Formats: sequence, C-alpha cells, structure tokens
Amino acid sequence: MDYYNEHKYGRTAEINIRLSEFEIPPMQDALLVGRKAPIGPEAARRMVDVLSPDNYDIISLKDEPFEAVVIRKSLLNMIPSEKLVPLILEEGKIISDETKVIKAQINISVLIKRALEL
Repeated sequence: MDYYNEHKYGRTAEINIRLSEFEIPPMQDALLVGRKAPIGPEAARRMVDVLSPDNYDIISLKDEPFEAVVIRKSLLNMIPSEKLVPLILEEGKIISDETKVIKAQINISVLIKRALEL
C-alpha cells in the first residue's frame, strides 16, 4: 500500500530520536534528567544558559522517573511539547532509569502534502 496514495493531503512528522548516556560536551537536542541523577534541573538550567542562552526550555515532570526534560526551543516550534515530550519519555524509560542524565539527538522531518483543486 503506497503511503502517498492513502493520504490526499495533511501533515505527518517523521521523528528519529537517538538516546545515549550524558557525556561532555553535554548538550544535544534534549536531556532527560533523572530524579536521582547527579545533577538536577536547576544545574541543567545553569548549564544550558551558559552554553546557549535562551535556546532551551526546561519542562518539569511529575510522576515520572525523570524530573525534567531540557529541550531545544526550535524543536518545540516544529512539534508541540505535548506531542514530542511523551515520545521522548517513552523511549527514555526503556533504556534508562531515574539515576541517569540521558541526552537525546532528535531529527525531525516534516512531510507536508496538499491537494489543490484545478
């Protein structure tokens, strides 16, 4: 079944996420900060403000093994946080726990297809 013939118009997003353990240099597109990680959200905020002021948002989390997600604002301009953050969390929980800080490299390709009446 051909994907492009199924959908006459609309928008879809293909999202690739690469998760790995936190290293130096510390920032990618997002960080998942575990509740029992060596650094907390406030230290992550100071770090991103020094490295790249005003380019990251910190989203505090409740009832998750991660205390916060530090994410590049430009990604949230493409995909709303209520759609992107749960996806990152879902995958992060599979490979990590609350003691880690996980960095994520995120590549987003937005596919736009429209039909015009001739």
